[in-house]
Amino acid sequence: MTPDQADHAAPRNVFLFSGHMIDAPGRAHPRFPADKEPIAREAIARTLAEEGAGPGDLAICGGACGGDLIFAEAALARGLALELYIPFEVPTFLTESVDFAGASWRQRFLTARSQATLYVMSEELGPLPAGQNAYERDNLWMLAAATRFGAEKLGFICLWNGEGSDGPGGTKHLLEQARAMTGRVYWLDTRKLWR
Repeated sequence: MTPDQADHAAPRNVFLFSGHMIDAPGRAHPRFPADKEPIAREAIARTLAEEGAGPGDLAICGGACGGDLIFAEAALARGLALELYIPFEVPTFLTESVDFAGASWRQRFLTARSQATLYVMSEELGPLPAGQNAYERDNLWMLAAATRFGAEKLGFICLWNGEGSDGPGGTKHLLEQARAMTGRVYWLDTRKLWR
């Protein structure tokens, strides 16, 4: 936790999000096709509305194209404070997690960033220790940030197909960690949503 985080007034609720990125062009096994974005956007907005999320609440997520930015936009539209946590410096993050999906996603990241508090892992936590995975470390860092006001305030929302991730530190990893902290888990199962 950084000093400015400690100074924030305690929110009523903290909504932590993890979810799939938009599929890269040519992805062999589609997971989040771009044409499913309206479905994801509606499901995320509905979940926040059902939980009464609004001013006085805090939203925490990464900033990747797809689920993260859709959640960030939905949270901002409802008046939540927003914190973005990214594992790499912004140029590297944009290359790895945003730009492949098209220029509109870069603009959406920059717009969300302009209304959020951005935390860059290497700047806040220092270099990645040997043997650690950047995405797993980022997940644990977001979870620590989300529970800094007390685990009882935490609600975890995920947009996920129920499968393992493409690599370490994906949605499954954060879901497992969050379930140990809260019973307020909202799984938006893409296997059902995409039907």
